[in-house]
Amino acid sequence: MLFPFTRSAALLLAAMALAMPLSAHADMANITQSGSLKVAVYKDMAPFSSEAGGIDVDIAEALAKKLGLKLALLPFPAGEELGDDLRNMVWKGHYLGYGPADLMLHVPVDKRLMAQQDKVEIFAPYYRETVRLVRSKEAVPRFDSLDSMLGRDIGVEKVSLAAILLLGEGDGKFRDHVRIYPTAVEALQDLKAGKLAGVLAHRSEIDSIVGADARFEMQQIQFQRLPPLGWVVGMAVKKEARDLAEALQQAASELTTSGEMARIFARHGVQPVAP
Repeated sequence: MLFPFTRSAALLLAAMALAMPLSAHADMANITQSGSLKVAVYKDMAPFSSEAGGIDVDIAEALAKKLGLKLALLPFPAGEELGDDLRNMVWKGHYLGYGPADLMLHVPVDKRLMAQQDKVEIFAPYYRETVRLVRSKEAVPRFDSLDSMLGRDIGVEKVSLAAILLLGEGDGKFRDHVRIYPTAVEALQDLKAGKLAGVLAHRSEIDSIVGADARFEMQQIQFQRLPPLGWVVGMAVKKEARDLAEALQQAASELTTSGEMARIFARHGVQPVAP
């Protein structure tokens, strides 16, 4: 049975259409009125965010300044899945009482993820991350492939992508010489101290600790389970916060064009890698 398109129904649809842009505008207006931009960053993700600051912390500060707002930083611990982090910090808030923020940084800009998240807008990519091996040239003078590291101690961070990749590579042939560390930073510090032959970690982590030290060399390793070009990270806001997303996209573009984004990365010893 078909129901007639009544005048009441037409008025309801018109009201809904009007409410959508008003809601988005209201969200931006509320942020402006508050005077602060609440930005969620991960805890313990050096060199991007930690108690000592980081790249994402500086980006958040620069974005807030561009919008004429003060920064209200919301560091949070990573959940079991990215969907948990987006729910807790972007569109709903955590049951323990913190969040949501106006903006979350370091969100993968991935088509499948974006299609799955109907309550989140992901945009403004600002860095391409990859997994790299850095080796001591004294311990391993010649490098042809990952097999050159066989029998040598390699450091990885616990419960990390690098650890999963290395422990599973070649049916576990590296396993006996994988050394697990609380953080990649600690593994890289032991590499510099001569206690390891190499470390498998994020490129940004290697850049920030090893830098241009001529005693070490960074190698690109191809893993079957890892995209050869790595992955891109960007920003996320609530789906309906379109005005905020547009303002932040414009601010991020200006930071890139002016060279400020590159200078932020340089302050933390990281080579900016375009998305």
